[in-house]
Parts: sequence; structure tokens; C-alpha cells
Amino acid sequence: MKEEKIIDQNISQTSEAHGMPRRDFFKILGGGIFIFVRPWKVLDFIGLPAEQARGVPKDYNAFLRIAEDGTVTCYTGKIEMGQGIITSLPQMMADELNVSLERIKIVMGDTDICPWDQGTWGSLSTRVFGQIMRTASAEARGVLLDLASKQLGVPVSQLEVRDGIVIDTKDSKKTISYAQLAQGKKIEKFLDVKPSMEDYTKFKSMGKSYNRSDSAIKVTGEAKYTGDMKLPGMVFARILRPPSHAAKMTSVDYSAAEKIAGTKVIREGDLVAVINEDRDKADEAIVKIKAEYSFNEVAVNDKTIYDFMLKADSNAIAIRSTGDIDAGQKLCDKTFESEFHDPYLAHSAIETHTALAQFENGKMTVWASTQSPFGLRENIMRELSLPADKVRVITPFVGGGFGGKGEFQQGIEAAKLAKLAGKPVMLMWTREEEFVYDTFHPAGVIKIRSGIDKAGIIQLWDYNVYYSGTRGADAIYDIPNTKFTHYTQKSGAPPVHQFGTGAWRAPNNNTNTFAREVQIDIMAAAAGTDPLEFRRKNLKDKHILDCLNAVAEKFGYVAGKSPSGRGIGIACGADAGAWVAHMAEVKVDKSTGKVMIVRIACAQDMGLCVNPEGATIQMEGCITMGLGYALAEEVLFEGGKILTHSLDVYNIPRFSWLPKIDTVILDRKDQPPQGGGEPAIIAIGAVVANAIFDATGARMYRLPMTPERVLEALKKI
Repeated sequence: MKEEKIIDQNISQTSEAHGMPRRDFFKILGGGIFIFVRPWKVLDFIGLPAEQARGVPKDYNAFLRIAEDGTVTCYTGKIEMGQGIITSLPQMMADELNVSLERIKIVMGDTDICPWDQGTWGSLSTRVFGQIMRTASAEARGVLLDLASKQLGVPVSQLEVRDGIVIDTKDSKKTISYAQLAQGKKIEKFLDVKPSMEDYTKFKSMGKSYNRSDSAIKVTGEAKYTGDMKLPGMVFARILRPPSHAAKMTSVDYSAAEKIAGTKVIREGDLVAVINEDRDKADEAIVKIKAEYSFNEVAVNDKTIYDFMLKADSNAIAIRSTGDIDAGQKLCDKTFESEFHDPYLAHSAIETHTALAQFENGKMTVWASTQSPFGLRENIMRELSLPADKVRVITPFVGGGFGGKGEFQQGIEAAKLAKLAGKPVMLMWTREEEFVYDTFHPAGVIKIRSGIDKAGIIQLWDYNVYYSGTRGADAIYDIPNTKFTHYTQKSGAPPVHQFGTGAWRAPNNNTNTFAREVQIDIMAAAAGTDPLEFRRKNLKDKHILDCLNAVAEKFGYVAGKSPSGRGIGIACGADAGAWVAHMAEVKVDKSTGKVMIVRIACAQDMGLCVNPEGATIQMEGCITMGLGYALAEEVLFEGGKILTHSLDVYNIPRFSWLPKIDTVILDRKDQPPQGGGEPAIIAIGAVVANAIFDATGARMYRLPMTPERVLEALKKI
């Protein structure tokens, strides 16, 4: 009953921003002040690319509501999947409106009542949406002060706001609250002059640590995820899945499935599903379906994929270059050529892809575990030929995404089945489905040719990326002669990736930082220079230098040439507008190849840090997750068939793996906020690989660095 009540409350909300007439919008929401501002180029103001902001509302009441009792509601199309913006976004709004954080409540990821959003990924929530929201809040504050000025009979310059109370600074008895200004009216006011966002010296919430506002309900189990939802008459669905991405169904017999009590088989084209009010019976029925397939498998697997990529018919795209590669070669005393391999990775979030769909009175409502509510809505509109006002997507709490839930196949499937069945349909992917139909971090090859002169200065950098992404592929070092080339799928050529690939926390930056920072370490060792000093000598970027200095101090670093036998590694990089540097200490059992991480330190420059407690948790989470791709995680496959089906064989980090973790967040309150959900993961593979070299003299070129691969590297010393 409790779940049904929650759903009913969500269904009652609608929005003018998505096609509802204004009078109906106000009728639903009731009293309060709504801020309407003349459209202006918010995109230019915050530097947001136009293609990312095609749906960002120019009508700023879409972002906030001030109710009659002074409560402020923040509306965002972003979703909460553990990153903590459910707390930090209200902190940002509170400071712009000059109200206490306790007055702010937040509504997230509902396409009927929240402003359009491209999706929750790329560590963009704070650095992009947060700035848009702050601008909207500043506009609201300007309107409220103007209204207060007229009612109190004093100039705006003489007013200030303290926790939602507007006060005459020359006569403290003259006050009026946001609640009094509202009076249940809908006020439309336009501002000719755009107010500035609040100066950082006046922050009362931003920059202070707060516990996550959703912590208690998640710990107690009160928090509701999509799979917790219930609707009257709801049925559970299971979908017939092919055994390989290269399989095509040729025949199907579902007569045995129909004999399971309460089971109905639904078929539309290649979509074959069973529904039943009992989840266990749906599970029983799906395995009764007998299907035959034809296969068009490509002879490639997790061992041969790298050679397959290098031999593929590819486009060589010149990304950028500086100086002259041939001239740089002549300046080098020593040159180095390396090839790095990175495997496919699964997201393996604790919650599998889940969706509940209901088609009622011509409107499709879908509750979905997705990072992209509006993207799902647009796809349902297209798949079911429905207009925007007839499709609503609501995203409850999401149990982990890491980029994988930017895709929303399960939401489209549930919507189709709900329309065909005429009943609410709950679709929860099994763990096996999650592994097989997830979009994977792409495997890739990085080839680097580099060189240093007699002084240990890098003069040459020829960087080549094969079938992985270029995020993080920048040299970051001060190198006069560079060339960057990206090898991609040629139009009409057979596909290299045999299944779907996509974002995986800091997409591809993990790959590129691993290759770059190991190559830098190779050159430092050849130069006979301490790896920290080598980096300092070849860097001009103050942000990274500051991070390196901060992490060295935190770690208690003592200079030494590698391999020193101490097992200490260094790596640095940049992602999502932020800069990071890591140091790690490892122990390597040379008889087994097992690597134990003793401690890791990370320093991060992320501009304004809105919630240091939340940012610290994110850094620790990145480091923990990074140990997975560094040491164990890998998707095994043969052609289009995924062989890694469960967490029994796909090894994510365990508590027993965790080292001592130290973090430093550089104080940059005067700078714009940058991303915090991904940067600290990018250098984990590299810092561990470099620490293994320092401990043993064995160089690692392949992720993950399993005991077997460490032993193999040790044999090459």
C-alpha cells in the first residue's frame, strides 16, 4: 500500500514545460511565486555546448518554486544514483536564494515536472546544471528583492536576505518574508538586468560538509527503487533472449510456457515475452520456450581482440598535432615504443536494469532505473508513436549506474509490453541479462612512440588510439612535438566490437591515463630520474603540479629512482574539468603474482567543492572501483557470445582488497565548480602498474593486472 501511495502522488504532478497549458499548471501546483525572466543566452554564460542544451528551458520557473510557507522546491531532470547531488544541488540553491538548507526540498528525474536534461553523466550535474540552477535562483532572488523593495518602500540596495527574510538594513524592524511575498499569487516579472550569482565569500552552505540527505532512508531500507514499486494488477515480465549478439531467431515454440498457470505469452516481431502476476512463474515459463537461431559469428574473442583491432580496416583520424614529429625524433637521445591493451568491462551495478510501465487513458507512464529520463521518454515516443504529453518517465533512486544506465532498453521493452498487455508491467533484468545486454566499456589498443633528450626533457609524443575513445588522450605534459591519431570503424567495414559499448565511469580516460602515465614512467626510469621529479620537469600545468605537490605531501613521499624496491607508484591526469594526482604503495608476492595495495593517496583540484564530505566519498568510491579494473575486471567472450554471466566469475572489488585511502581536496572556492564523480578513478590502473614496476622491475602493459599477468611480466625481467 505504501508503494502504491507514492506512485499515486507522483502521477498527480504535471508541468507546463512539457505541453500543459499554463492555467492548468498553476491549478495543479497551487500558490507560490513563479519567476519568468526574459530569455537570454544562458548557454554563452556558462559555456555549455548548444547540442547539449537543445531542451534547456529559458523560462526559469522550471527550476524552482517558492511556496506560500517559504519552502523552496528545486526541480532537476538529474537523477540520484549514489553520487550525492540530492544534497549538493540544494546547497547551491540555498546559497543563491539566501535561505537555509533545511528549507530546500528537491524533485528529481520526472519528465512531467522537471526541466529537460540530457542525462546524468559526464560529471556535468554540478559544473553545468548547477550553474544553470544557480543562475535561475539568482534571478528569483532579484525578483523577490524587487517585490520587497516596492512593499517596504526602500531601495533594493538597502535590502538583504537572511534565511528567506528580506530585511531593511537601516531599519531592522522593516522585514518581509518570501512566504509573505508569495501570498498564493502567481507573479510574472521580467528582469532587464541579470543578477550575478552569489559571491563565494558569502556562501553559508556551499563549501561545508553535509551528510547525505538520503543516507538514513537508504540504510533503513525505506528508500524506494524501481523494483520496489507496485501497481494494482501489475504483472512481471521475462523476455526471451538470444544466446549470442550474433544470433537471429528462426523459429519459436512457446506452447509449453502457456501451460504455466497464469502465464500469457506476448509476441511482436522478434520480441517474445511471458507475463505473470507471480514473478517465479514468469521465470519458470520463460525457460519453457523453445527457440532456434541462425548465427553469424565473427572469429574473435577476448584474447585475440587486440590483434583483430590492429588489423581491422580502419579510418585514421588525425586529432591534433604540435611541432614536427620527425624533428622531435632527431632531438631525442632515447626513444620508446609501447603497446597497451585494455579489455571490455561491465558496469555490474548492484541494481539491474529495471522498469515499471503503465498505459492508462492513452498515457504511458514509466518508472525506470535510468540515467536519462528524457532520453527514454523520447525513445518511447518514437517507438510507440506517442506525443510528448502522453509519455511520462519517473526515475526513483537508482542503484548504481556508472554510465551503463545511460542506456534504457528495459524501459522501452516495459512500455511496449504494457501497451500490448493492457496491464502494468514490471521488467527486472536478471544478473545474467545485465551482463549480456549491458553496454560495455570498449576494449582498446594504445600505441605510443615517445622520446627524451639527454636532459630528460620529452621531445617526441606520437599517440595512437585504436577503437577506444579519446577522452583523456591529451598529453598534459609540455611536449613540443606531438601527434594524436584515432583509429575508428570505417563505413561499411565489418564491426570490430561484437556487442554494444558505451560509457563506463570516466569513459576511456582510464585507458588513456593508464597508457600515458605508464609511458611517462618508462621514460623517467630510462632517464634515471625520480618519477615525481621527471613529471615536474616536463609539466607546466599549474593545476596538475599543485595536485602532485599536495599528494606527495599527504603521502609523505621520499624521492627515489625506479625500480627502488619500495613499491611506490605515481600517476596524474585530468577529467571532467578537474585535475588529480595519485600515489600508491603496493606489495607483490613474486611467487604467486598477487598484488596487495597497501595505501593510496589522491589529491584533487575540482574548483569550488560544494560538499567536501560528498566529494570525499566520491573520491574513495572512484579509488575502490578503480581497483576493480586495475586488478581483476574483464568480460570474456567468444564472437558475439558473452561468457561472463555472473559475479561468481566477474570480480569486482571486495572490502578485503581496500587499502588505507587518503584524500586531499584543494581549496578553490573562488573557482567555478568542476566534476567530482569520475576524476579520481582515471589514474588507478596507472598508479598501481607503476607501483608494481617500482616493487619488482616488471612493467605492466595489459589490464587487468591479474596474478597470472604479473607472473608473466616477472619472467621478462
